[in-house]
Amino acid sequence: MNDKITTGTLHHVEVWVPDLQRAVISWQWLLQALGYTLFQDWSAGRSWRLGATYLVLEQSSALSTDRHDRCRPGVNHLAFHVESRALVEALAEQAPAHGWTLMFPDRHPHAGGERHYAAYLEDMDGFEVELVAMDRIPGS
Repeated sequence: MNDKITTGTLHHVEVWVPDLQRAVISWQWLLQALGYTLFQDWSAGRSWRLGATYLVLEQSSALSTDRHDRCRPGVNHLAFHVESRALVEALAEQAPAHGWTLMFPDRHPHAGGERHYAAYLEDMDGFEVELVAMDRIPGS
């Protein structure tokens, strides 16, 4: 594992979820499929790490609502590099079994435009992830 710290890279992202166990079902599958490994585990949260960056899911008593709304101010979605179009498709196909729904199915895999190959997934709490194929350099 390369743990070299580079100025400007993300240290971690923390996502507050209304139901930790439900979120873990979806996120653990996805993050492990993307190469993350379990990093921390406590009663109100769990995190997974890839290199020097980690992603945290936490069920906080300070939540003000029980569903994420990606159209409100704040984070709209998280986007992850995926090594190939074939892996994007495999993950999109497996996602429903893990609580994810394919967004924009009528435009998949080009919902982001004809030159952008990605799957957009939404979990049961309204969080969106974008899985972007890396086998094509943007703008080429």
